[in-house]
Amino acid sequence: MPRMLQHPYIDPVALQLGPVAVHWYGLTYLAAFGLFLFLGFRRLSHPPFAALSQAGVWQRRDVEDILFLGVVGVVLGGRIGYCLFYKPAYYLSHPLEIFAVWQGGMSFHGGLLGVIVAMVWFARSRQRPFLQVMDFVAPCVPTGLAAGRVGNFINGELWGRVADPSLPWAMVFRGAGDLPRHPSQVYQFLMEGLLLFVLLWLYARKEHKPGQVASAFVFGYGVFRFVAEYFREPDAHLGLLALGMSMGQWLCVPMIVGGAALWVWMGRQR
Repeated sequence: MPRMLQHPYIDPVALQLGPVAVHWYGLTYLAAFGLFLFLGFRRLSHPPFAALSQAGVWQRRDVEDILFLGVVGVVLGGRIGYCLFYKPAYYLSHPLEIFAVWQGGMSFHGGLLGVIVAMVWFARSRQRPFLQVMDFVAPCVPTGLAAGRVGNFINGELWGRVADPSLPWAMVFRGAGDLPRHPSQVYQFLMEGLLLFVLLWLYARKEHKPGQVASAFVFGYGVFRFVAEYFREPDAHLGLLALGMSMGQWLCVPMIVGGAALWVWMGRQR
């Protein structure tokens, strides 16, 4: 039998300063926020935002405000989405535990809905077209998703399904038994993070119809996450649902269909 890789043990605490513990996962969030600011400032030079920036419509402080509202939307939406999508019966019986965010439990799809609500508020308060705001934000998001998957891998969580022992990169994760598994966090880092960022950033450098950049992100993430779910271990309390698909895949279906439909529909608008 080939020698199997072992998931390296990495202390989740990156730095201890007296009673204050700085976790790697928290640092990946900081990295995600920093990357968003960097890319958001660069995005101001892309059409049509370069002209709008010169006219004073879009400014650097808008990027900072969008980041703040986006963080609020991600945290609230991600937590509420997890409670509704993955454990509705449990949290209905234990409503106070909805606020126990330190116990873990966040949903990307819920976070996406939270960000959309936050961007609606931003667009209305600044009198900007909503689709223009979403087109601005979309290319700056995938690197943050990539940073989050790095945190998942460091923590040894959200591991993949059992893999063929002959797979060179199959890995044994602590707490997941002795069988080799797909490092699905790495798959998602490469697909939903780096590859989606490269494709979307290159696409967004040219001017498109309003909403097409945002819809390309929704479609692209939906496709890559749908594929990654074939290698990711389903949630133990849910397992596989109808048609042998996981909850993550079912949540991606409306993203794929809706993203493609919006892209086509906006492309036909004058």
